[in-house]
Amino acid sequence: MNHAAIELENVSRKFVSPQGKSILALRDFSLTVREGEFCAIVGPTGCGKSTTLGMITGLNPPSTGTVRVFGKPVEGIDPNIGFVFQADAVFPWRNVVDNVAAGPIFRGMDASAARDKATEWVRRVGLAGFERHYPHQLSGGMRKRVALAQTFINEPRILLMDEPFSALDVQTRALMQDELLGLWSERKASVVFVTHDIDEAIALADRVVVLSKGPGSVKSIYDIPLARPRDVSAARYSKDFIDLSRQIWSDLKSEVQI
Repeated sequence: MNHAAIELENVSRKFVSPQGKSILALRDFSLTVREGEFCAIVGPTGCGKSTTLGMITGLNPPSTGTVRVFGKPVEGIDPNIGFVFQADAVFPWRNVVDNVAAGPIFRGMDASAARDKATEWVRRVGLAGFERHYPHQLSGGMRKRVALAQTFINEPRILLMDEPFSALDVQTRALMQDELLGLWSERKASVVFVTHDIDEAIALADRVVVLSKGPGSVKSIYDIPLARPRDVSAARYSKDFIDLSRQIWSDLKSEVQI
């Protein structure tokens, strides 16, 4: 049985608004993510999905409760954690290979060795031939491939993803989902993937966690029985997939209705 990579135990998180009002984003929230598990979180806007990722990174410590990573309390930024954002986190003044090499160089790798490693990762994400292109010369899907290479080159043991594909068109999004699963299957980092898209969550994850409306707490958890390796496009037409999509939407419906 896999050990726990991430443990959030009875955590709550309060923010203070610009007007000085205390806002409770999460309440009595508990979740365990096992080593090598792909866990997706879905829920209505404002339920605390992104706040959960912030607590795991150490950027937003909980107001109450405990967050542990590999059994140790989170007390700062952990180099074992990689983060892929909704917005492109690329340096516009750097070309593709230099963007991908930035992380290893920052961590102390020799610049020449980092660029060699980055060139290999650029090839692995399907961007061979674009090494010297700049972000403004790339499509949205290509920039997202750069972001995946930037993250995976650092070999994270935990991968946090905050709606990384939401701005992409349907076809590119499906391609990027398959790309992500292919990269993840090689090293099996523990993934927490935040999305509003129920079908995306089912297509990618081992488990889907449904949060209630804010202040968020766990409403339900679904184990995903779809076999791996998983073809995202083909999986969407299976009976198990369709049944799960209906069940999860039924859970969410009452949370999103006004």
